[in-house]
Amino acid sequence: MHRQRVIIRTLGLATAVALAATACGPQKAESAGSSSSAPSAPTADASPSASPSTDAKPGDASPSASPSASASTSPSASVKPSPTVKQVMANGDDSEQVRELQARLKQLKLMTVAPTGFYGSKTTAAVKAFQSKNGLTATGSVDEPTWKKIQAATKKPTADELRPPVVNEADAPDPRCMEGRVMCISKESRTLAWMIDGKVVSTMDVRFGSENTPTREGVFNVGWKAKDWTSTIYHTPMPYAMFFSGGQAVHYSADFAARGYNGASHGCVNVRDKGKLSALFDQVKVGDKVVVYW
Repeated sequence: MHRQRVIIRTLGLATAVALAATACGPQKAESAGSSSSAPSAPTADASPSASPSTDAKPGDASPSASPSASASTSPSASVKPSPTVKQVMANGDDSEQVRELQARLKQLKLMTVAPTGFYGSKTTAAVKAFQSKNGLTATGSVDEPTWKKIQAATKKPTADELRPPVVNEADAPDPRCMEGRVMCISKESRTLAWMIDGKVVSTMDVRFGSENTPTREGVFNVGWKAKDWTSTIYHTPMPYAMFFSGGQAVHYSADFAARGYNGASHGCVNVRDKGKLSALFDQVKVGDKVVVYW
């Protein structure tokens, strides 16, 4: 009994220390405990037992097999497979080629947002729309015929089309952002607008925590800053960190820069443009307001 009390007290102390520590490492695209976790995936793809090969496995053919059984399998065996169409891009990809695709889709007015390089739901919907209009199978993925038709219907994107000054379109600022020095952060448009006395000075793309570790909403203040910081819980770098609510901070994320929105933070506001955030870090002062809203 005495030993159990010691263990409980020790766990309580450890929990308190963990809550007080700074966090915010990147999460994987699928969180632990998700219904789409790795162990379940193979069962969906494990099709040999249901495939036609069960009718005659290699080495299993025997003289006793009846002629009628072999005849029943002959029609399907005689059908020649259609040529494989090479896949070029698909949902989940993150590359410069995807950025070019998005710029071309914007030329066709099938996308309204600026290119990000990440192939997500909006890009999938735009590709499906193009395929439907052009007599292609509307899969939402870009195969060679789709890519060739998109290229033929558009011009090569310029540097400004590929990387416009603002990637996500910022919302109208929340009324609480209209006075003083404010990092105005919209969860809906996924943007951070640095504002001084109601005027937008700069904007940048951001992402947030997952459902299990959400970024808190409300009005806060920058409590402290650290140009070079590493999470004491997740041991991941948090450059240009500006803490506004406990362990939650605005900071640069290499993971966000690499994978886009195919992931999430542990509650922090991730910024993917390191150059823009570096300039913002130099301007923001401890005590400046932070507004996080939908």
